Amino acid sequence: MKIAVIGQSLFGQEVYGHLRKEGHEVVGVFTVPDKDGKADPLGLEAEKDGVPVFKFSRWRAKGQALPEVVAKYQALGAELNVLPFCSQFIPMEIINAPRHGSIIYHPSLLPRHRGASAINWTLIHGDKKGGFSIFWADDGLDTGDLLLQKECEVLPDDTVSTLYNRFLFPEGIKGMVQAVRLIAEGKAPRLPQPEEGATYEGIQKKETAKIDWDQPAEAIHNWIRGNDKVPGAWTEACEPLQKLTFFNSTLNTSGLVPEGDALPIPGAHRPGVVTKAGLILFGNDDKMLLVKNIQLEDGKMILASNFFKGAASSALELTEAELVTAEAVRSAWQRILPNVLEVEDSTDFFKSGAASVDVVRLVEEVKELCDGLELENEDVYMATTFGDFIQLLVRKLRGDDEEGECSIDYVEMAVNKRTLHMPHQLFIGGAFVDAEGAKTFETINPTDGSVICQVSLAQVTDVDKAVATAKDAFENGRWGKISARDRGRLLYRLADLMEQHQEELATIEALDAGAVYTLALKTHVGMSIQTFRYFAGWCDKIQGSTIPINQARPNRNLTLTRKEPVGVCGIIIPWNYPLMMLSWKTAACLAAGNTVVIKPAQVTPLTALKFAELTLKAGIPKGVVNVLPGSGSLIGQRLSDHPDVRKIGFTGSTEVGKHIMKSCAISNVKKVSLELGGKSPLIIFADCDLNKAVQMGMSSVFFNKGENCIAAGRLFVEDSIHDEFVRRVVQEVRKMKVGNPLDRDTDHGPQNHHAHLMKLMEYCQCGVKEGATLVCGGNQIPRPGFFFEPTVFTDVEDHMFIAKEESFGPVMIISRFADGDVDAVLSRANATEFGLASGVFTRDINKALYVSDKLQAGTVFVNTYNKTDVAAPFGGFKQSGFGKDLGEAALNEYLRVKTVTFEY
Repeated sequence: MKIAVIGQSLFGQEVYGHLRKEGHEVVGVFTVPDKDGKADPLGLEAEKDGVPVFKFSRWRAKGQALPEVVAKYQALGAELNVLPFCSQFIPMEIINAPRHGSIIYHPSLLPRHRGASAINWTLIHGDKKGGFSIFWADDGLDTGDLLLQKECEVLPDDTVSTLYNRFLFPEGIKGMVQAVRLIAEGKAPRLPQPEEGATYEGIQKKETAKIDWDQPAEAIHNWIRGNDKVPGAWTEACEPLQKLTFFNSTLNTSGLVPEGDALPIPGAHRPGVVTKAGLILFGNDDKMLLVKNIQLEDGKMILASNFFKGAASSALELTEAELVTAEAVRSAWQRILPNVLEVEDSTDFFKSGAASVDVVRLVEEVKELCDGLELENEDVYMATTFGDFIQLLVRKLRGDDEEGECSIDYVEMAVNKRTLHMPHQLFIGGAFVDAEGAKTFETINPTDGSVICQVSLAQVTDVDKAVATAKDAFENGRWGKISARDRGRLLYRLADLMEQHQEELATIEALDAGAVYTLALKTHVGMSIQTFRYFAGWCDKIQGSTIPINQARPNRNLTLTRKEPVGVCGIIIPWNYPLMMLSWKTAACLAAGNTVVIKPAQVTPLTALKFAELTLKAGIPKGVVNVLPGSGSLIGQRLSDHPDVRKIGFTGSTEVGKHIMKSCAISNVKKVSLELGGKSPLIIFADCDLNKAVQMGMSSVFFNKGENCIAAGRLFVEDSIHDEFVRRVVQEVRKMKVGNPLDRDTDHGPQNHHAHLMKLMEYCQCGVKEGATLVCGGNQIPRPGFFFEPTVFTDVEDHMFIAKEESFGPVMIISRFADGDVDAVLSRANATEFGLASGVFTRDINKALYVSDKLQAGTVFVNTYNKTDVAAPFGGFKQSGFGKDLGEAALNEYLRVKTVTFEY
């Protein structure tokens, strides 16, 4: 058929497009004139297709159709007029002109709610059923014969927007196309509208939308939602009185307690109450309703929960990538607002001429720019100026668009020419909270033995809360709904924040763990940042595969695998690298899409808690990361036993690792990876570069005060260079400066805690007792704090305790081996139940390859030591554990593989 489309809006545009796809010829489009230099979407689309477009400001004058308008219309030869949405009055000369007449879409179940605000009145009256009608136009007001109707359920919290978007828009388009199809087929009915049940209501305007408080809560709720978004239900409130407009109302107040700040409302049954959930209002039946958004007199939309909080929090500082996005969004605003010469931060979207149709366009353009970011029309109304909109957008991109700011009770301390701000409470569900029973413990500065602060001591009930929160965040929260690329963006943001705070983090590591500040800056913190950046890049590259299998003939099969996150993970980290060990495991865990409960070592909790704060600032959704300082026997044990924890990642002693493995098996056969003790051998052959061997040998033992999981626990030095090697090592040891870890020239700080210092003294005493030669060191340094002398033992025999057991401190254990006896020294090096790392120094490539092949360890260093990298997998053999940190292999520790097979 030849069709004239008369109307406007995106709805009109969609109907027009679908009619053309059906094969109908649209001979002309009649739409409204451009407003503020902007054309209506229906007209724009038609112009692209070369269809004649007419933009009459009016169709008649003094009750008579304008001849020139009628003439232009009649010249098109339309057989049917389709009016999908039309705000203009069309004269009957046009309505009756086509052979098939005219059909109109109306968003109610006629004869109920005739008039221009039908959707509003459907909600205001509390109708349980809504829908639309397509009728034959006549000279009455929405009184023509019915052609087609479709109905839907009206949900309790529906607004004009939700009802329109869910049903009236998508189904209305289909309905219009179906109606035209019925007309073309000669099957379109003409059913007279019954007068029984007919209603007519006027256009809702702002001046008529004032709330009447003398009615039940449900009626007030219906009035608010029926006027949401336009024109907006309003009241006067506060002292002095100000006009407030309410949006996003609900009767779902289950569990809400009306406790908060009172909001006086003249005429209301009771004052409103501003709570964390929003504004609670009361009907004259004393029942409650909840309003979540309030528009102030100046047009600014705010969360109702923030009504008494004054100005918003400080503006976010945008990254370079976010600035690029902001400029792209600015260009979108400029396209939508052509009458604005330059879009500035203060430019108001609506005051610059934007209408509701422009809101939809802006939302869709921004979604396209931001890879499908969840953005609603509501968000535009919440942030009407460009500056506010960008702030809102960036918060959403970071995943931090949840209401309320986290309150942090910092411990502040002036250290290292800066003021530290250190959280000291448990971190559960995005909030810093006290432990059950308000229990605390002291965390000690190993440099002088002083108390840094009191830290909350988690209890079993706190573990259960954290796991429940992490489970909910995994199953129901935004974390599982955002794209893998958006997840990576959040992890990149977290890495950026860690870099911005790297001096503070390194200072806390020095204060709480005794780490030498310069080393902490480079390694403890520096490698942590690199780890998060590395795994952020993996987020959108975790993928399965398609597998050819035997076909179920005569049918065919398709088999594919999916890599999925396992769920809630428990991560138990040691005290030697508090932040770095956390990062090695947590970065891979989060990149895979899991949620996590982290238990830092009880003696070094502070950087983990600072890290928790940075996850909030990065926009990691609440509940994804939880941190519980506390004892391993209580908190670590409960995590291992908990039925809702699906994976444990542990770094620590072999003894504890075995216990965790057993608990994981008995509880729910949870996945587990273990990085345990070590006694890493370092073999130094006579043909090595001796200067480098001495330098790297020193590092292999004394790096990070010897508190290093891969530290060379035993050096095997070929006999012909043994004495010279020892001489040079002792010479270098005596040059080392032991002192305050915050001093920039310090080489060696205090041991991590007092109990460890005592164990080192016992260890060295045992070595002397068994007959090893103590060349230097072996004693506590007489000064405040937990300082221990760098120590060297020689003449260490294979049967001795210090030859077999790890010191985990600055103790070099040196043994000789006969010149040229490669296999014998390999046998001695491998004669241990540990296999975390190993090393060899030689200029002979054949020897290096042979030895590296034979050494039974997860890592072999050749002519270097301690050279780990975020891209290289790290983990042990034998009783040093299993599973990998770092590299692609680490992701598999936090993923499960699902096989899916189709038959077709």
